[in-house]
Amino acid sequence: MPLDQALANTYRDHLIAERNLSENSIRAYLSDLESLVMHLNALGIDEFSNLEVNHLRSWLANLHSKGAARSSITRRVVSLRAFSYWAFRSGWISRDIGQELVAPKPERSLPEVIDIESARTLIEALETRANEEKSPESIRDVAVIELLYAAGIRISELVGMNCDDVDHERQAVRVFGKGSKERVVPIGAPALRAIVRWIDVGRPQLLTDQSSRSLFIGSRGKRIDQRVARSIVYEAMRAIGLELGPHALRHTAATHLLEGGADLRTVQEILGHSSLATTQIYTHVSRDRITKAYEQAHPRA
Repeated sequence: MPLDQALANTYRDHLIAERNLSENSIRAYLSDLESLVMHLNALGIDEFSNLEVNHLRSWLANLHSKGAARSSITRRVVSLRAFSYWAFRSGWISRDIGQELVAPKPERSLPEVIDIESARTLIEALETRANEEKSPESIRDVAVIELLYAAGIRISELVGMNCDDVDHERQAVRVFGKGSKERVVPIGAPALRAIVRWIDVGRPQLLTDQSSRSLFIGSRGKRIDQRVARSIVYEAMRAIGLELGPHALRHTAATHLLEGGADLRTVQEILGHSSLATTQIYTHVSRDRITKAYEQAHPRA
């Protein structure tokens, strides 16, 4: 069958209806498919019946030659396997060639985190600005940072929250993670106070008929988008001399929980990881931080 828009549309329907993927994941899968199709066209392959595993490997090699990171190549191998399995099952190709691909071993890098004192400085700086400016945006920004650090949630989970997702009595928030999986995450009293102040004082000043029940809204009253939320974190970090984004706060929350005595299973539930292996990287972060602290502090280190 020819490589045309009908294929992309059908594949997108599959990703939505059967895989239940997030919009970001769907966009990434379709972008990979588009890039592959362009490469196949350059090779003169215009029929899926002629598709071989070497063509897929050629595309991956081309990406590598252009500087794609090993982790990026691994993600695309996963994407190709998923597409190949679907294409074979749907009759677009004669066999599942994607299963023959082998992903490169990922480079193990530890996530960046900030220490407790830096986290405290970060929030205090935002609180000072909010008390001085008293603008709704500055009040909102305190709540955003507090919630990201307190709950360790993803930025996509934060922007998708509604006011009803805040459980004031249980001091927790309901979030919908990857694959629309719902979980309830506890938050501390400071984060809840910041959220309540935003809801009671800041949010009403920006409220419009487009706000609906969105927890965090922008200056025009619409649900805040990820780009704005990310910029809030980056600007707050820069104010204390750091160049880190929202995921650093998620890493920091997990690391501080483990260092404070939380068990790995609990942290897994809080972060919404489907695999405990994903959470285990934070044990390495904690050990690394302990080692560095020891070397800096002990006279005979």
